[in-house]
Amino acid sequence: MLPLVLALLLAAGGVFLHLGAQLRGSADTTDLALTDPAAAGRVAGDVGTALGRVFSYRPTDTEASAAAARDLLDATAAEQYLALMDQLRQRVAEQKLTLTTRVVRTGVVHLGADRARLLVFLDQVAQREGRPATVAGAQLSVSARLDGGHWRITDLTAR
Repeated sequence: MLPLVLALLLAAGGVFLHLGAQLRGSADTTDLALTDPAAAGRVAGDVGTALGRVFSYRPTDTEASAAAARDLLDATAAEQYLALMDQLRQRVAEQKLTLTTRVVRTGVVHLGADRARLLVFLDQVAQREGRPATVAGAQLSVSARLDGGHWRITDLTAR
């Protein structure tokens, strides 16, 4: 009888060790968005600040947002931004358009040690000289990478 009980205890112990290893390695326990609110807050803050700087401009100074884009965007996001601004730069000056972008809400969808995915809601206020301002909401899926202690945006997708 004792050998049977010992065999059952060993088998149960092995099962529990296996289940514990699965839990420790699951995506839910390695996702810092769920386990490290301070890290999630840092990535949300960096990304929100970056989006506000990059997508705000004045008709007399689109270079400030372009300089911010060089500092804060990387990879596909930088290419997307350059293509967009190439199309808009002349129209912004001709129409005397000022755009102010403000992050309303940011959700960190996934956060690893050096990569993050976020969902960001923005309000954008467009003002043409002599006309009333218009407000539009925007929703972006954002990918970011930690670089030198700061988060750089690597991809943007409008939702």
